[in-house]
Amino acid sequence: MRREGLDKALAAIREFVAYVMKNEPGTIRYISLQDKADPTRFLHYFEFQDKKSEDAHSSSEAVRRFTAVLYPLCVAPVEFTDFGTVATTE
Repeated sequence: MRREGLDKALAAIREFVAYVMKNEPGTIRYISLQDKADPTRFLHYFEFQDKKSEDAHSSSEAVRRFTAVLYPLCVAPVEFTDFGTVATTE
């Protein structure tokens, strides 16, 4: 994340996560984490109820608006990695 775009990115993240919480019942969780050592680095963790919910999220207008703000502020391409749960406290 470009340091000069940090405030804009934080506002976009908060707005987007609020939208997801209100409008996407199939999104089980969406968490945005900010690196304490380097506040320009973020990890977005999201989990969906099923493939249909994931597809609805990915193709939404809200995602398009969010990425239109966020991606130009990034210094490197966004990376997506799929993980599977091994163990949880839930």
